[in-house]
Amino acid sequence: MVDGHPLVRHGLRDVVDRQTDMVVCAEADTLSSTCSAISVTLPDIVVSGLDLDRSEGMELVRSVRAHHPQLPILVMSAHDESIYAERLLAMGANGYIMKQAPTDDVLSAVRRVLAGEVFLSAAMTSALSYTKHAGSRLSISNPIDRLTARERQVMHMAGLGLSTRDTASALALSMKTIESHRQRIRRKLHLENGTQLVQYAIAWLTGQHAAAEVR
Repeated sequence: MVDGHPLVRHGLRDVVDRQTDMVVCAEADTLSSTCSAISVTLPDIVVSGLDLDRSEGMELVRSVRAHHPQLPILVMSAHDESIYAERLLAMGANGYIMKQAPTDDVLSAVRRVLAGEVFLSAAMTSALSYTKHAGSRLSISNPIDRLTARERQVMHMAGLGLSTRDTASALALSMKTIESHRQRIRRKLHLENGTQLVQYAIAWLTGQHAAAEVR
């Protein structure tokens, strides 16, 4: 059980330890302590938050996957799954669940990942499925298609109203890097300034949500 907040770890540990088919064998709050705990206890699964020191939450998934290729990883986080879930799965996580999820859903997620399945919320599963199947129908003239995955993330956050500083913190990147991404986005979309970028991002994000509601 990995999280930067002791109350979160202890609360979830109490829930898990009351089950008849599982028990928490160790707790950790940093990448280093997680690696040590894995080596000592040889767990069947790692349940990790992202709220560790600096960017360690993201790095933990990458590191565990590199050193323990078969060890299942379930990420449990308060961060928006529409931004992080697909990225973390690509990095090697086996599931993503929001901390706000009901206790029964968290336990179900743990059991499903232990069983070798990938766990995502129903909404996220539907969104990824639509993206996969609808991709071939998207027009190549769509300006958004000119953006890289990272640039889309940055624009998504601009549409949510996040500042350069907040975006840099969320993606564990420097403010200079985020600003470079924003400049490239403006250039690719022929936008003159940051205000136009935010307005475009809001319109794009609103359009995505509207399409999801229609589906």
